[in-house]
Amino acid sequence: MYYLIYSFVYLHALLPLRILYVFSDFLFYVVYYVVGYRKKIVRKNLTDSFPEKSTEKIIETEKKFYRHFCDYIVETIKLAHISDEEMKKRMIFKNVDLINQIMADNRSCIMLLGHYGNWEWVPSVCLYLKKNFFTGQIYHPLSNKAVDKLMLKLRGRFGTKNITTNDTFREIVKMKRAGRQFIIGFISDQSPMYNDIHYVTHFLNQENTPMITGYERIAGQMDFIVVYLDVIKLNRGHYEAEYKVITEHPKECADFEITEKYTREMEKTILRNPAYWLWTHRKWKHKKSIGIQNRT
Repeated sequence: MYYLIYSFVYLHALLPLRILYVFSDFLFYVVYYVVGYRKKIVRKNLTDSFPEKSTEKIIETEKKFYRHFCDYIVETIKLAHISDEEMKKRMIFKNVDLINQIMADNRSCIMLLGHYGNWEWVPSVCLYLKKNFFTGQIYHPLSNKAVDKLMLKLRGRFGTKNITTNDTFREIVKMKRAGRQFIIGFISDQSPMYNDIHYVTHFLNQENTPMITGYERIAGQMDFIVVYLDVIKLNRGHYEAEYKVITEHPKECADFEITEKYTREMEKTILRNPAYWLWTHRKWKHKKSIGIQNRT
């Protein structure tokens, strides 16, 4: 099954993106008008996050999101066959010297980002970084083994190692003991599992929003610098991302201070252009039942 799926993806990846975007336009009509993929969730998330917007404006943003979502799908397929040169033209990283300097100072780094723009293209930052340190990304294994294997291959296209959530701490400790410098990426804007909710805050106009906090504990224990990757979609198939320091001294931060700073940065990114965030997530599915107060 994996080889069948990969062959299908690879053959399509051979096409130039301008042709793949024609497929994306067709896919939009199928996903939005025919299937209505998670349309109720998207509409509710947008309406609750922007109560000041009219129904017409909500639908306008909704359609723009689904068009972008379909672009994200074909852009991810393109990872199976894209040159380094084309990737660097389409995914531009600013302030990369910040990361290289962190490594030169014998420190390691946790990079936080969200499901914004095309997060599958973010590992191409390896094309901009010096090659003498380790890069990795944390991921949740997919239930479909064939699709999971495909995504691991695509996500490892630029040399990053995929680390499962269950193996995160073990792998980080192993690298630290080996004296290796590294940058590990965490996509931390989704909702945590019910039993893993330790902190809630105000996010996108909604109270009691549960936030993932595991990376903060790791940063504090290991004394890793924490940075945020702010992504902008310039136009179709072109993104720009900039590194911003959240803290250089995580051990000096109060509980959940790093999480709150990340939340505010992520919120600013989304509010700049809401259509490019992944609104299909059930981000607020636990917010009425967790009973935990904001600790900031």
